[in-house]
Parts: sequence; structure tokens; C-alpha cells
Amino acid sequence: MNKYIFLTNEGSTYQPNSNSIEPDCENAQVIGFANGDTKIDAFNNLLNKNSKIQYTTFNEVYCYKIEDNSPKYFYVKS
Repeated sequence: MNKYIFLTNEGSTYQPNSNSIEPDCENAQVIGFANGDTKIDAFNNLLNKNSKIQYTTFNEVYCYKIEDNSPKYFYVKS
């Protein structure tokens, strides 16, 4: 079984400590993680385990297969 991360480019966010009334950061948002033999299986599992997703305004979701489960952390500012 494969593990997938599901994301969307819909919506917008704010940078930490932002005082702006307008969103000032365009980025992808994580919708969730799910397992499946295929991307479609994983997407169906995601929706079955997280039914609240269907009640959000997110519509277009894409996924990537996660090949490595050991994260590497990076820092923009040292």
C-alpha cells in the first residue's frame, strides 16, 4: 500500500505575525494524508476517513506519492 499527500492551491494564507487584512501568501494547503494501492483508492480513503472535507469549499485537490517517511527539516533563517 502506498502513502499519499493531498494538497490544494485553492484558498490563501497569511504569513506569521502579518497585520495585513488581505492574504499575503499564495501557497498550497495540505488537505490530508491517505493510503491506497492507487491514487484513486487513496483519495477515496481520504474522503471516507475525513468526511468533513466534502463540506469545505475546496474542490481541486492533487496528490503526490510519499516515497520517504523520514523528513528533513530546513530553516530559511538561521
